[in-house]
Amino acid sequence: MSFENMSDEEIFAIANPIMDNLMDASTEIDHECYVQDSDDRMSKIVTKKHLKKVCVNYQAERGFFAQRTPVAVFKRPDSAAIVWKQYYANVPGEYVAEMILVKRDDRYLVDHAMIF
Repeated sequence: MSFENMSDEEIFAIANPIMDNLMDASTEIDHECYVQDSDDRMSKIVTKKHLKKVCVNYQAERGFFAQRTPVAVFKRPDSAAIVWKQYYANVPGEYVAEMILVKRDDRYLVDHAMIF
């Protein structure tokens, strides 16, 4: 099924548990857990060394992830861009959590994810 034929609610239902896992794995700096739902492209970029560097940096600057609320889904035939409003535990303000979700064979995978 094309992402364009899915409702925002259907896409968020798929994306939320995957993003939860990414955030939990980055909190624990658990590379194996972090890349379990990554496509090949993302797995090549997010090496164990890269993940540790990024996680140690954001945890020192902002603390751990706090509340996340859905904002929008941008649909394409072969992917969806999902956006959430993200908060951190130790700093004020609103941040953006973003994920590109793709489907490979029968699995939904992350092509890209970022918090900024």
